[in-house]
Amino acid sequence: MPREEWKMTNAPVSDLASYLNDHLAGSISALELIDHWADAHKGEPLGRFFVAIGTEIKADQETLRGIMRTLAVDESKMRKAGAWAAEKLGRARLIIAGNQPGSLGLVLTLEGLIMGVTGKKLLWASLAAAKLPSLNTHNFEQLQLRAEQQIERIETERISAARQAFTPAPGSS
Repeated sequence: MPREEWKMTNAPVSDLASYLNDHLAGSISALELIDHWADAHKGEPLGRFFVAIGTEIKADQETLRGIMRTLAVDESKMRKAGAWAAEKLGRARLIIAGNQPGSLGLVLTLEGLIMGVTGKKLLWASLAAAKLPSLNTHNFEQLQLRAEQQIERIETERISAARQAFTPAPGSS
């Protein structure tokens, strides 16, 4: 049934499957990075922020997985493995940039998360625009609003991190 639905919308099965798997891979990378920061700052306000945002992103990831099951899209093991590996390589750069609240590493991490959550918001908008009947039970407008709220909260942390990272200490030049 889902494959027939795609034929009705003229969207090749492979394109939609690829698109959904790309977003799933992105969420896997994001959650790996979030878990790292949550563990590194356990018990601190920054750690609690990462736990909270990670919980929401995990819920959104489960929504995406549900959509993929509904549409009979298999999860790409290759993309998931690639996402995991890419996060590990990217984390090395962030560790070099600093792993502390006032570090460039935090600024870069938060900017990356904003880009990822913006992509997720666009995913929900794209699925809403596709109007696939089997996805009628999903409230894509609410999912987009949730992504916007996540972006706002991450941006608040990013601005704070940028102030700390780029403001010279008193007496330094």
